Amino acid sequence: MPAPVPRQRAIPAVEGGQAPAAEPNGGPAQDSSEARVTAPRAAAPSGNATDRAGSAPDRPGTPAPTHLTLLLIEDDPGGSPIVPELLDRSGKPIRVRTARNLTEAGRLLTDDVHCILLDLALPAPGRAGDGDDELAVLKHVLELAPRHAVLALTGADDTERGAEAVRVGAQDYLVRDELDGRLLSRAIRYAVERKRSDSAERRLAEGRVRAQENRRLERGLLPTPLLDGSSLRFAARYRPGRSRALLGGDFYDVVRTPDGTVHAMIGDVCGHGPDEAALGVELRIAWRALTLAGLCGDQLLGTLQQVLEHERPDDEIFATLCTVDIAPDGRRAGLCLAGHPSPLLARPGHPARLLPYDNNGPALGLLPGARWPRTQVELGAEWSLMLYTDGLIEGRVGDTGERLGQEGMVEMIRRQLSEGLRGEKLLRTAVNEVRDLNGGELTDDVAVLLLDRVV
Repeated sequence: MPAPVPRQRAIPAVEGGQAPAAEPNGGPAQDSSEARVTAPRAAAPSGNATDRAGSAPDRPGTPAPTHLTLLLIEDDPGGSPIVPELLDRSGKPIRVRTARNLTEAGRLLTDDVHCILLDLALPAPGRAGDGDDELAVLKHVLELAPRHAVLALTGADDTERGAEAVRVGAQDYLVRDELDGRLLSRAIRYAVERKRSDSAERRLAEGRVRAQENRRLERGLLPTPLLDGSSLRFAARYRPGRSRALLGGDFYDVVRTPDGTVHAMIGDVCGHGPDEAALGVELRIAWRALTLAGLCGDQLLGTLQQVLEHERPDDEIFATLCTVDIAPDGRRAGLCLAGHPSPLLARPGHPARLLPYDNNGPALGLLPGARWPRTQVELGAEWSLMLYTDGLIEGRVGDTGERLGQEGMVEMIRRQLSEGLRGEKLLRTAVNEVRDLNGGELTDDVAVLLLDRVV
């Protein structure tokens, strides 16, 4: 181990606020680990006593105020490099704790320690006399204190090991022979700030990775319509109510079965958090599987209710649903509503209107053994059918506080159709106008899908 530089005077632990001061009656203070590893304080001139940071004399039992705490791991406290004038940026004294070995350091390493000054010459546990890894002691400390700033202490002839210590994970290294109070104080402050910056940058990077993974997952859960062989045109618009999310509690899907029937569905799980989004995905996937298996109408909705009842985290959770099955010739459809708003139908030469909703059944998950009647609807030769969730109609209208409602939505779509808007452009314009009428982003999820038949 390099020869230590004699210190001007040792700093008693009481000055660092770690050991009890002497009792007012002059009796000895209680023993502590910090007190045992520091030397007695040198006498100061009478009437002009100051501590190492230039603060007022210690009052019995009152620790000096401090902002930073340093843990020195050094097996020779009498020759340790700690010198007077250890101050933080605001001029407050830096509290110092001293440990002779890593076992003692583990006991003194509490949450209020900000920085560790480690003598690289110390032996690592289980590595006494083993020269295979010169930085074993540093690696042990980094594992012991992953959230703390670490300064490595080396000799003048061992700077290469100090540079390697920085590469391994220390914030900086210091040469024992070059230490003074100002240099050490500054090194402590910089090491703490670098550690904070590194930790914040790491957390930010981890957050970005998690966000990217979540976005990839959510994209994978959004449906890809199965319309091969169909002449119908499809468009959809989706806007979750959760900030920075791609998926909300609304869900939709469209598939074509081998007999040529096109099945469309849109639904809404009450709420718009991640749990509701996950449940919506489960219901959509179940709907697709059941539809491709040949189920439809009341039988399909009854099975979906069983899925909801088994998968929901709370008995109060329910979901609304609208299903449409369009005949292979495209001229008629069957409609089932489970507490959901009725679709909008637009045909050339006729004003856009809502489909009948007199046979609207209850939402899924509300009534055990419920039934959902299927209504036959005539579509005609050329038409546009729009399915939507209530997020499109429950936004506010300006400062009046009134909601847009179904009637307001129908009037809006009629006007936009008269302006020649169709397909994806129609849906984009509709959702943007609803948001503008609301005076800002909508708080509820919004899903809209559009099927067009053009002859």
